[in-house]
Amino acid sequence: MEIKPIAFFRSPLREKFGTPRQAGLVPDLPGSVEFCDGYEPAMLDGLEGFDYIWLIWGFSLNNPDASVSSKVRPPRLGGNDKMGVFATRSPYRPNPLGLSSVRISSIDASAGRISVLGADLVDGTPIYDIKPYVEYADAHPGVRSGFASAAPSVLDVVIDCCVLPMADVSTPGHGQAATGLSEDDIERLKELLSQDPRPAYHDDPERIYGLDYAGHNVRFKVEGKVLTVLSID
Repeated sequence: MEIKPIAFFRSPLREKFGTPRQAGLVPDLPGSVEFCDGYEPAMLDGLEGFDYIWLIWGFSLNNPDASVSSKVRPPRLGGNDKMGVFATRSPYRPNPLGLSSVRISSIDASAGRISVLGADLVDGTPIYDIKPYVEYADAHPGVRSGFASAAPSVLDVVIDCCVLPMADVSTPGHGQAATGLSEDDIERLKELLSQDPRPAYHDDPERIYGLDYAGHNVRFKVEGKVLTVLSID
């Protein structure tokens, strides 16, 4: 079977570092599905009646020469313990396909675009299929989730006021930082950073990290449970 992308994902995140490790961890993170040639508006008829969709996509940033192991080291286990690849959501799999449930924000059938929230995809990710999320069939509350049964802990994010001077705060809720990021952008950025983008085995309070968000280089460090943003360029 040969599969080809039907769409590509657009996101403020262009690198794996900092991208949420699961869909829904940053519930208001914006993104969009933009369809390729061959799309017809009729393909989306009826989708307006659903709140969520499943995206089936490809790990496009994988190293094509990397081998696939039968066991991997999940970040949730600190990068120390191994689990079978099919007991994890590792991007390196026999077939490098991802599955994400995302919330529909809006649908523009004429433009071939579905705006969504809460995705864990980088910009340019190929989308191979879309299916509606159906609660009675797809939701299974109270089930076992193995070593990932508890939600990951989050960090407190501190952004110094000198890093984000507000250029226009005349209208409440519509201020824009001198960096060019809106207040909503800053909130999404804080939610991303609170998920602790660092590799699980990193614990150096003096190490400075850089995250690419919406074309901005966000530099930060982490000490204990506090992440401090040092600059946004």
